[in-house]
This record gives sequence, structure tokens and C-alpha cells, in this order.
Amino acid sequence: MAGLIIESVMPGSIAEEMEIEPGDRLISVNGNLLRDVIDYNYFTSEDLLILEVEKPDGELWELEVERDEGEPLGLTFPAPAPARCGNKCVFCFVHQLPKGLRKPLYVKDEDYRLSFLYGNYVTLANIKKGDLARIKEQRLSPLYISVHATDPEVREELLVKKGILPILEVMRELAEARIVMHTQVVLCPGLNDGAIFARTVEDLAAMYPAVASLAVVPVGLTGHRAKLPTLRPVDREFAEGFVAEWEVKAQDLAKKLGEPFLFLADEFYLKARRPFPPLESYGDLPQIENGVGMIPLFLSQAEEVLQDAEHLGQGRVTVVTGESPYRYLAAFLDRLSETTGISALPVAVRNRLFGGGVTVTGLVSGRDILEALQGVELGEEVLVPDVMIKEGEGMFLDDITVEDLERDLGKPVRVVESTPYGIYLALEEIFGR
Repeated sequence: MAGLIIESVMPGSIAEEMEIEPGDRLISVNGNLLRDVIDYNYFTSEDLLILEVEKPDGELWELEVERDEGEPLGLTFPAPAPARCGNKCVFCFVHQLPKGLRKPLYVKDEDYRLSFLYGNYVTLANIKKGDLARIKEQRLSPLYISVHATDPEVREELLVKKGILPILEVMRELAEARIVMHTQVVLCPGLNDGAIFARTVEDLAAMYPAVASLAVVPVGLTGHRAKLPTLRPVDREFAEGFVAEWEVKAQDLAKKLGEPFLFLADEFYLKARRPFPPLESYGDLPQIENGVGMIPLFLSQAEEVLQDAEHLGQGRVTVVTGESPYRYLAAFLDRLSETTGISALPVAVRNRLFGGGVTVTGLVSGRDILEALQGVELGEEVLVPDVMIKEGEGMFLDDITVEDLERDLGKPVRVVESTPYGIYLALEEIFGR
């Protein structure tokens, strides 16, 4: 059915003055039927609007709106239901999930609209001509594209899908329409590394600045890969060799293009136990949501916090984290404790839920936290990084809530921003009264 159900109306807005209410359906704007919130944003860019609204009882209203430039209508809508992914990627993380998690976690989305709206990565393996036309017409930019390999045969092998339109053809068409693209490669040793990866980097760099960045992240393997293809993990030896080779090549490429382009995920440096490049080498951090530059940013912010931190008295808190960033967090908390007088104990949580080599903070479960904290002197509160929690629900991946954790630990649990600032602010709130 055409049109969008209105989720909320901003108080004092144009929409409220016109008696538009939550539950109404906005059918069209200036005669253009609405398919999703992207259409709404695109067609409401003009100052003079004709809105067709359907009330819950079926009554149709036609409303004329004349507004000042940039003045919002005041309507919000639910996020579009994602289009499902038709790929069977050999490294797909969803296929490796254990049973018993929240149902939405098992949904594989492949939706260019969510790429534009939220920065979700898509392969564009299921893209249709009409979708491409819409992307170009409505200038849906930037997009975030999972390339994995520009070699067509290798890409089909990785995505386990035949007859895919060559990704470079699609991307060149988007580039001609001035669509900016951020790209990623999930590196699978023996499949898309070596010469295949070198070709991918070369092909994508040749499309700069339309292709604005390329992140390479190591394949993530859980302990739940029964009946799935055997993949070689990125171990310390592989990571050491990869970083040694490609850190230099990334620097050379940055000099050639005029700014950083190729980014190695933090996980490579963590696995290789090599020092991170300076924060400046990450540019404006275009791939930070992809786990690129998070530790260097943390280290930079840590120095700023330590310069401004003040003595807060005496006390104790526990800070939980994943295993990967533990040594960096521990070093910061040790120095922060000296300055503030507050003993902040870091605890690395072993990921038993996913198993395998999963060590990142964002995939830690509530039950694993409970197990890790058994017998630990917790202090006044337990600080939990916000990346462990589903936004707006206060819930971990395994449906354990913050309240459940508080009950079982017998201590207040505080969700904090996953930065040095977030931790120090929590200490101020707890002990700086």
C-alpha cells in the first residue's frame, strides 16, 4: 500500500497545526506516491507542498503547506523494513550465530536504502535497474559497499551467488552520477588476499574520489560453523605479514591520492601486536563504524582526559570490556586511577557465547559478563560500555537486561559511552558529588 504511517508529530510543528496525528498515513507529496522515508525527504525539499493524508477511518485530506525555507514539517516515520539478502557469503556472520539470540539478529539485510540512511554495508549483488535509477535520480550518497573482490569469479565464490553483475560496472555507473562510495573488503586468507586483494585495491583506488575510502577487515569466525565452509582465520602470523606489507602501501597510496584511502581495521594491529599508526593517518575517520581507528582515537582521547582529570576522592569501580582492547583500556585506567584516586578495575570478558576468535567488546553477552565477574570485588558500581547494549532497549545480545545484571551482581550497573570521556564522566557522577 502506498504511503507512510506517521509514527510521531513534533509538538508545535506545522504538522501539528494542521491536525496531522500519529497513525495517519501520508500518501503523497505534490502528487508523488511515497514508498519510504527517502521519498518523503526527497519530495518535501520544496517550500510549497500539497500533502495527501489518509485518516485511520479512511477519510482523505488534501493539505496545502507553505513554509519558510528549511522549516521542518515535524513528522517522523518508522524505519523501512529491510530487503532480505539473497547471498550465502562463505564468511557470513549471521550464519555463525548460536541459537537463542533475539530474532532480529538472524535477519540478513541487503538494502541500499539502509546503506544510505544508516551506513549499512551492502554488496549490491541483488541490485535492479530501477534501484540504480532511483539512487542516481535522488542522489542517495554516500553509499557503503561490500566489495570483497573486484575479480568477478572470486566475488561470486565469496558471495556464493552466480550471475552477479560485475561490481565495477555498477560502481562506475554510480560514480558517473557523482555518488560517493565507501567500500570494504572482508579478508579471507587463501580466498581474496594476495594478488586478488592487490587488484581490488588498485581497481578501487583508480575510482577515487568517487570511491572515497576502502577498509579491510579480517574475517570473523565464531565457534558455531558446523556444516559451513572451512575458512582460515587471520592469526597473529598472517596479521603481522599483512600489516607489514599493507601499512606501507597504504601510506604510499595516501601520498599519491592526496589523502588517506586504504584503512586497515584495528583488529589487524591487535592480532599482530604491532603499534597503531598516528591518528592523523586515519583522516576524518570515515570507517570508524567499521572498527577502523577506534583504538587510535581512544588513545588520543585518553591523553586529553588524563590532562584534565582531577582528584575525586577514594572508591572503586569495575569496568568490563572485550578481550581485544583490554591492554589499552587497562593502561588508561591505571593512569586515571593515579590521578583521580578511584580504583578502576578493568575486566576482560571471555566470549563464550560466540566462541572462536570473537574478542571485540560489542559482541559481549550479559551471561558472559556475569561469569567473568564471579568472585571479583566490584566496588561501588559496574561500568558497561554502551556498544554492548542494544540502543533504546537496555539489553545485551542474549536478552539479558541491565536490570538482570544489577540483580544478579547485587551492584548498580551503569552504561557508559565507550570512550575515555565516558568513563571519566561516570567517575565524576559517582564520586564527585
